[in-house]
Order: sequence, then structure tokens, then C-alpha cells
Amino acid sequence: MKLSGDTHEAATRIGLLILGRKRPGFDPEWGALVRKRIGAFLDDAGYHTVVPSENVADDADLRKALAACEQEGVRALLVVQPTISDGRLAPVLSQVWGRPIILWATPEKQTGEMISANSLVGTHAMAATLRHLHRPFHFVWGDPDDRSVREEIDAAVRLCRAYDAVTEAKVGLVGSHAPGFIDFHADPVSLNDTFGLQLYHQGVQDFVDRVNAQAADAVAADAAEFEKLGLPLRGVEREDLLVQSRYYLAMKELTEEEHLAGLAFRCWPDLPNIVGHWPYVALARHVSEGHAVAMEGDVDGALCSVIAENLGIGPVYMTDWLEHDLHTITIWHTGAAPLQLCEPVGGKRGPVVTVQFNNKKPAVVEATIRPDMPVTIFRLWRCDDEYRMTALEGHTVKPRRHLLATNGLVEIDGEHVTEWFDDMLHEGMPHHVCVVPGHRRELLRRFARSLRLGWY
Repeated sequence: MKLSGDTHEAATRIGLLILGRKRPGFDPEWGALVRKRIGAFLDDAGYHTVVPSENVADDADLRKALAACEQEGVRALLVVQPTISDGRLAPVLSQVWGRPIILWATPEKQTGEMISANSLVGTHAMAATLRHLHRPFHFVWGDPDDRSVREEIDAAVRLCRAYDAVTEAKVGLVGSHAPGFIDFHADPVSLNDTFGLQLYHQGVQDFVDRVNAQAADAVAADAAEFEKLGLPLRGVEREDLLVQSRYYLAMKELTEEEHLAGLAFRCWPDLPNIVGHWPYVALARHVSEGHAVAMEGDVDGALCSVIAENLGIGPVYMTDWLEHDLHTITIWHTGAAPLQLCEPVGGKRGPVVTVQFNNKKPAVVEATIRPDMPVTIFRLWRCDDEYRMTALEGHTVKPRRHLLATNGLVEIDGEHVTEWFDDMLHEGMPHHVCVVPGHRRELLRRFARSLRLGWY
């Protein structure tokens, strides 16, 4: 099973636009040296870089360069001015390139009395123009040899990739939100207006028919593959795994047929009542593999996973906010956490396939989220006709008590949890939140800014 996070973002194809002027200005030798160091930086970083021209100096040059980048499948555009370029290129760039732009300003030569590049000034002017034209951009400042600059470029590339994935996405919904969970209600018009994505809808019975139609040999082979993970069984039989494989394959098939970036489904009361099994082992497998799948009809929750996986910060554990005190949050859900966030398989609190805690039907993954892990808790939602986003950072600690299903305890850094939670309730935050490994608040804030979402 290929786990989420196995891919490397450096494989992203990026375009490098070197903006200049027809007549060399300032210190052309310094500009040439900076250009050479930028190339060495990108080669060392492992990006597949498209360089359509060594000097984009006017409207015709720019349009030709952008067309070449488009033809080469570029998804992130890096714009540099080793020496200041023509500011009139900014509106053309905004008009022709419909995606976010990475603006990288490089430093001055640190010798002599004369300024050598004016790169930051030119980039500042271009950024201001792009902002007034409502074109999203990411700004990087610094020397190509500076390690922090590499980290900033990597982050900007991730942000461009995630923006593309979300604005071109199609997200599926099986059924509707679970009974009473109005905070998960999905509005296809708002999703389109805000993100440009489509919402594909299918009935629960149609999905159940797909589950039941899975070929027996494919189901048996998939169940055997799952058994290789070595999760102990408690209160369930091997035959129950066959049903989970039917669920798993049906979700995969629907996603592939409809080209879905994410999928939400109404898991209760329908699926355990009709099929006789909960789908949570299948769901745990999908989220462990980096697929954006959400329970209880939580479309915006599935979209959170689409964002996280394309930012390269998954896997995503979608959880209830069970309880809290001033500094900690107990995260808990029925049993579908990514396996790589859990205690090790075979350990005392490692993942176990068992029955659902309430009605005792199969099958869920009971586990404890492993301690001593930096994490970010975040959420995207719609309220008052706008989309909003928020995030907290902290680290996992050993839970104070064992809970059935999947649970963990997060200690939050630098935030009064009780006050923060009260504020978020009044902003309409839904009762599911998403947990990802690592401290990712700043990256998520920058993503929200690129789509002009409210940040809280």
C-alpha cells in the first residue's frame, strides 16, 4: 500500500521567466551572475525547469514565453528580474497567465556605490500591480545560495500546485450530509463561485449497487493485499474484510470513473443499515494512501483533504472535536484514521480492525494517534455566504484515557483553546476538523490568501 506523503514535490514542472529590458540596465554582469546562480539553484533542487527565453523584454516575448510554458505543462511560474524589467509587463502577465505567479526578487551586489540590480524595486512594483488586478502571487526574497530561499520556493511551488488542483477539481457526494449535520451542507454554486470546482452528486443506492457489483476475484485479491498490513482482528472475521474491500474498490472505481479529486459520502444511517457493514476500514485505507475521502457527507472536509494532499502535507485525519481544556484538545472519531499517524501495528494501542463501538457492526479501525508528533489542526468552511479557513498548531501527547474507536490528544501551542473555540463557534466552524502532521499553519494561511478566503 502506497502511503500519503511518498511523492516528492520537486518533480513539479516549473517555468522560469527571466524578465529584463531590450537595453541592458544597471549592472549587466551582476545580472548575468545572478541568472547563472538561479539556474544552479533550480538544477540542485531537482525541479523540471522550462526556460523559454534568456531575456523576456517586451509584450511579444512574454506572450511567446507563456505559450511555451503552457505547452510544456508548467504548473508553477517563477518570475525573476536579475535587474529591473519593464513594469508594463505585469498587466500582460496577469491577463495571459491565469494561475498564481511566484515573484522572486534577488539581492543587490554588496560592493561599490552604485546600485546593481533594483530587483526588489521592480518586483515590488509588479506585485503591487498584480494585487490591484486581483491576480494571486507568492513573493520570495533572497539570495539563491540561501537555504531559507529554497524552502520559500518549495512552499510557493506547493501553493501553486494546490491552487491548480482545487480550482480544476471535481468533488463527489454520495447521498447528502448525515441527519442533522447541517454544518456539512454543500452548496454547488458557492463551491463553483469560490473555487471554480464542480460538485458531482450520486444517490446512496447507486453507490450500494456499485459496492455489490464488485467482482469476487478482485475483492478477494484486494482483501489479501490488505491482510499483508498485519492489523489484528477483534470481533470480526476474514469475511468482513471482503465487504470492506468491496467498499474500498467501489470508492476507487467511482473516483476514477468520474475523475474526482475528492469524495464525501453519507455513511450513516444508510450504509450499515443497507449493507450491514460500516465502511470505515475502507475509508482508513483510502486516507492512508492520500485519497481525499470524507465521511458523513462532509464535502468541505473532503476539500480540506484535497488541499492538504496537493500541498504535500498529508495524510489527513478527519475527526470530531470531542472535548478540550485551556491547552489541549481530545480528537476522536468512529475509526478511520490514516495508519501512519497511529501507534505502530502490533503495539498495545496500535490499529485493530474491530466492530463499531455503538451498534457493534463491522468494521472500523480502532487506534490511538501516536504521541510526540507536531501537528496542525485546520478547517475550511462556508458561513455568511463566504468561505473561511483557520488553523492551530501543536503536538500530540499521550491520551489521558483509552477511548474506543480512534482517538488522540493534542496540546496546542500559544493559544487559549477555550477562548479560541468559542470564537470559532461564532464564525460557524463545523464539528469536523482535520489533523495533519507537521506545523503547517503559515502554508495554509498563504493558500487561503491566494483564493481570497477569510482567515481566522
